[in-house]
Amino acid sequence: MKWFSKIFRKQPQWISEEERLKVIEQSSKQVSRGVFFATVIIITSFLPVFMLTGQEGKLFHPLAYTKTFIMIVDALLVITLAPVLISFFMKGKFRPDHANPVNRLVEKVYEPIIRTVLKWRKTTIAINILALAATVPLLKSLGSEFMPPLDEQSILFMPVTLPDVSNAEAKRILQVQDKIIRSVPEVDKVLGKAGRASTATDNSPISMIETIIMLKPKSEWREGLSKKDIISELDAKLQIPGVVNGWTQPIINRINMLATGIRTDVGIKVYGQHLDTIAAVSEKVKQALEGTPGVADLYVEPVTGGKYLNVAVRRADLARYGLNVDDVNQAVETALGGAPIGNTIEGRQRFSISVRLAQEYRNSVERIRRIPLMSPAMGEVPLSAVADVQFENGPPMITSENAMLRGAVLFNVRGRDLGSTVKEAVNKMNDAKGILPAGYYLEWSGQYENLVRGQRTLMWIAPVVLVIIFFSLYFAFHSIREAFLSLITVPFALIGGAYMIWFWGVNLSVAVAVGFIALFGIAVETGIVMVIYLNDAMQQLVKLKGNSAATITRADLREYVIVGAAKRLRPKLMTVCVSLFGLVPVLWATGVGTDVMKPIVLPMIGGVLTSSTHILLVTPLIFLMSKEYELRKYGKLEIHDTHH
Repeated sequence: MKWFSKIFRKQPQWISEEERLKVIEQSSKQVSRGVFFATVIIITSFLPVFMLTGQEGKLFHPLAYTKTFIMIVDALLVITLAPVLISFFMKGKFRPDHANPVNRLVEKVYEPIIRTVLKWRKTTIAINILALAATVPLLKSLGSEFMPPLDEQSILFMPVTLPDVSNAEAKRILQVQDKIIRSVPEVDKVLGKAGRASTATDNSPISMIETIIMLKPKSEWREGLSKKDIISELDAKLQIPGVVNGWTQPIINRINMLATGIRTDVGIKVYGQHLDTIAAVSEKVKQALEGTPGVADLYVEPVTGGKYLNVAVRRADLARYGLNVDDVNQAVETALGGAPIGNTIEGRQRFSISVRLAQEYRNSVERIRRIPLMSPAMGEVPLSAVADVQFENGPPMITSENAMLRGAVLFNVRGRDLGSTVKEAVNKMNDAKGILPAGYYLEWSGQYENLVRGQRTLMWIAPVVLVIIFFSLYFAFHSIREAFLSLITVPFALIGGAYMIWFWGVNLSVAVAVGFIALFGIAVETGIVMVIYLNDAMQQLVKLKGNSAATITRADLREYVIVGAAKRLRPKLMTVCVSLFGLVPVLWATGVGTDVMKPIVLPMIGGVLTSSTHILLVTPLIFLMSKEYELRKYGKLEIHDTHH
């Protein structure tokens, strides 16, 4: 029974309950202030995302709201619930950090490196500055776009033919196109329409065809084929004379048309007073842009070329037959347009009944000229006896903006980024001579309009973020030097973010900018943890040797900086790993939406890696140099308390 009593005998506590709670209280005070302010910095650095407007604002505001509310609750829990939970669960004996084999291994690798870094100061700083300088041309070489293209798992084919196309010909083209599209193995369903729906919001002419192409799941595609390859294959098969192809996606097309009035990626709006001149200017713009790399589906929106049936009454002949203009108008209206003769009621629905000539009696100008009129003087006479009937050219559709007539030159961007494509196109337009007469001007629209707006907003959002972070750091440490020490990690986080998006082949966009804004807060959070432990090491040094240049040597400073950096390595690595573990799985995600998420996550992953490397190696070096400067100038160290 002795062995039984030994097992279940309560072991005496190695530390009293009062001492345990005292240690937890002191540790919480040491860390919670920094972690609280780090959380506040993450919140405030992300607030400028709310300043985004338009399409980008609607897309990223929910993300900003979600992150802000989560981090606010997190900041409160850090200083309230976390210490209580620690007091409940952290009981019993705990092994020191160096007793953990993983911790020992990491410290064994890290300590020689940090000693080498502190020895080769100028070399370390020079390497970091060169790496940062190399990032600038890398960022400039990256392409730019408004938003990363979201794969909607479908294609919208928008071919445009001549404005005077007949209903029968439009129907024939539509049927031929649908049959060709259906022949591609990856296509599941095809639905095409020509003309406008019975709604005032759809002003499509009969010459514009819209075909929605639903694709099969990617698992059923031919091996090695991408969506771009399918579009290229379809475009090659659908080269029909008199038809200009256009490729986009259903949702983004509607967004573009509602926001800018342009149905393609980019549109050049031509403003003026006369439609003929606008048409001539648009053709010159098209000629100037032809051959530009990246420009696809180049097309001039027709403002002339529509066909109108003109019935010009000859009044002298009317008088001869005893007719008036109303007689002619009523006969033409009834024969061609139809005259209502009554209503029919079917259940709860009421339909009007109209009568007009059958199609074979009104399908040509000659037949229209033979429409009979009843003359009081001479009986039945043909329409041609009192009127000239002929087709005349006119505008197929009149578009106006800002109280001016407008035409447009439309094109999509394929195989190149939007920003550089439009930049080259703008340069070509600037170099071209004699395009715009007096009183006419151009305006670049479509996705490019959104890109310019987003860039302008981000140009002043980025400095605002940095200022907010700096002041938050100052309130956390009450020292400009300590705030700068934590803030300096931000540009070095930029290095990893830039190389990550370059390696992944992602263009700069609003999504990438949002990722960088989120990265800055995470980078500063890790920097704050490092500065807290370095200050803690300085407090231990002062407590042991006093705060005087006479008692503290440069060797003492260096050893205690190494202690502050190396001996508390686990919490710093945990801060970095938690961020990475939450972000890296997004890279392996598939499905709708990942196209937008990856550009946000990529700069955060790369930035966390380089900023953590900078924090672990360069921050202790800069901290040591600042403390040596303080000791040399003031004869003592400035100790910034890390507790409440």
